[in-house]
Amino acid sequence: MIRLRFVRTGFCCLVLGVMACGCRGYQYGHLLKPQQEDMVGSHTAGSEVYKPLVDEAVARLLATCEPLPSSPNEYDELPGTCKICFVGIENKSAEELGDFKDQLYEMIDTQINRSGQFDAVSRRMVDAALIETRMRPDSLLVPGNMQLFTSVLQRNGQPVDYLMFATLTSGTTQRNSSTQRDYLLTLEVVDTRTGAYRKEQAEIRKGYHTSPMGKLANYSLWPKAGR
Repeated sequence: MIRLRFVRTGFCCLVLGVMACGCRGYQYGHLLKPQQEDMVGSHTAGSEVYKPLVDEAVARLLATCEPLPSSPNEYDELPGTCKICFVGIENKSAEELGDFKDQLYEMIDTQINRSGQFDAVSRRMVDAALIETRMRPDSLLVPGNMQLFTSVLQRNGQPVDYLMFATLTSGTTQRNSSTQRDYLLTLEVVDTRTGAYRKEQAEIRKGYHTSPMGKLANYSLWPKAGR
């Protein structure tokens, strides 16, 4: 009797173990509720890094960027708003952005339009103007190129007050089997009329470890004053 119970108990444990580990070749998914936090990536940055970076950098930049008194235009969507042409994102970090690159573009573009004071030029119009002028985003800072590019957008009903550029960089610190990576998102806007520019940044630091004890071994449980 005791032996039979032992066999049954062992069989139940085996079944539960298989269910917990999952069958090889199968994948399971679930929906996240709005109040649930994003998954923290184990090897690279993900939503937990990029979303806060965009929110902070865009908010900082637009707060210091005063709307220009633009002339009335029949194509303006909102009276009194300035047009920002977000050119694109340059990735200089140690990681590939993958499908996050397009998502970052959309997140920044949406934040601009939600500000109430600024209106982003349609991405399709921006891409079409780059193709027509045969220019790369980094060549638009040349005054003659900038004038040609903005004139094409103006002709297509998209007057531009500012050009916006985004750059993602990272710095890596290694300590034995643990790694710290500092992610920095820099946003820069250039006044198409004067050439003056403003720049703002947002930073997030993230630690990577090969064991759960890595965090305790490398970081204090109590944050330093001022952080």
